[in-house]
Amino acid sequence: MKENSLRIDFVNKTNPHSGFDLIKLSDFTDNMDLNHDPYEIHLVEFYVVIYIHKGSGTHTIDFTDYSLKSGSIITVRKGQLHKFHKCKYDGYMLLFTDDFMIQYLEKLEALRTLQLFNELLGDPIIPLKKNAAESVHNIIQRIKQEYTSINDDFSLKIIRSELHILISKLFRIKAAKVEISGKRKYLAEFVQFQELVEGNVHESLKVKEYALKMGISTKTLNTISKAIINKTAKEFIDEIGIKNIKRLLINTDRSIKEIAFDSGFEETSNFYKFFKKHTFLTPEQFRASS
Repeated sequence: MKENSLRIDFVNKTNPHSGFDLIKLSDFTDNMDLNHDPYEIHLVEFYVVIYIHKGSGTHTIDFTDYSLKSGSIITVRKGQLHKFHKCKYDGYMLLFTDDFMIQYLEKLEALRTLQLFNELLGDPIIPLKKNAAESVHNIIQRIKQEYTSINDDFSLKIIRSELHILISKLFRIKAAKVEISGKRKYLAEFVQFQELVEGNVHESLKVKEYALKMGISTKTLNTISKAIINKTAKEFIDEIGIKNIKRLLINTDRSIKEIAFDSGFEETSNFYKFFKKHTFLTPEQFRASS
């Protein structure tokens, strides 16, 4: 069973141990020597912040297309599928590992960072007003200077601090629109639920099992899920289940029967019913269209 080369680890050939990289979008799309096609769906094992300084275009994250324009940010979290489209825009892409950033933050700051990159807790697109766009652009220019021009023993520490400031500013913008808030009731519990589902959805789609893992009732789990994303626990679990199946369909050449088994279905017929109910396509139709 062949696994297609769509899972992309963090690689920085110039500074292999940095855990950080900054790439000019025009260089990335036109000239870079990559081990994957950026215009095909691929899964990243790191975090990505894409800043569009000029131009417009489209970016796909987990099978959803998002429109980009001048003065906007799009965030991609570790473990997501995304792809670029051939568009005319200028800007920068910041890539970093969780080790580079999160392990240096206190618990509240780590939770805020997770929220910024969590598409379930807010739109991954962040449109910036003029003043905010200028501020973001200046931060990125300072990061660029440290990374490309100075690059001494202090540079990575300074870059980490600048990145922390950038994330905090973006978090403020989202919080102002009431998309996210560190004080939201049940937020920490939902993040725990999300991590459990994303790590175990291939084994179970049952609400009861996740409630048991968290030591709470199914009623409480539903309350948590509805409070944060306005969906029942079952709706959320099924959504992640479908996303996982889609990844297997495009990321492997496994048979439908094998994918059904890998997704926790003992009967292939039930797998077909589940997938078609949520996508209106058979697994074969989805695989062919992708």
